[in-house]
Amino acid sequence: MPKYRHRILTGGVGHEVGNCIRAFSQHMGIEIVEMNIQRDHMHIFAMIPPKVSVSDYCGMVKGRSAIRVFNKHKELKKQLYWGNHFWTQGYCVDTVGMDSDMIRKYVKYQEARERRMEQRSLF
Repeated sequence: MPKYRHRILTGGVGHEVGNCIRAFSQHMGIEIVEMNIQRDHMHIFAMIPPKVSVSDYCGMVKGRSAIRVFNKHKELKKQLYWGNHFWTQGYCVDTVGMDSDMIRKYVKYQEARERRMEQRSLF
């Protein structure tokens, strides 16, 4: 999640984050099964080999993507609320066993589901 859950993962920023995650994951031998980048958060369904710790992977993705985003979109550094941080602290991780297809569909269609719920709340 971006710091303070700001809705900035759109356009060039969202595209850059996605490219970073794919590139760094491939470099580490991690397969991105499904990824959904929304305005204020993201979901990644990844196959992480046992030799890579989940915390190392998450730290690498968050750290390196933040550096690249700040370098490419310097206007973000000028905002008073950013400081030197792009992402919030922490992350949520779960393991997948037999229900991998269900999890994959959840990640893929989460954005459409949230839009429907937001539209319902407007009425």
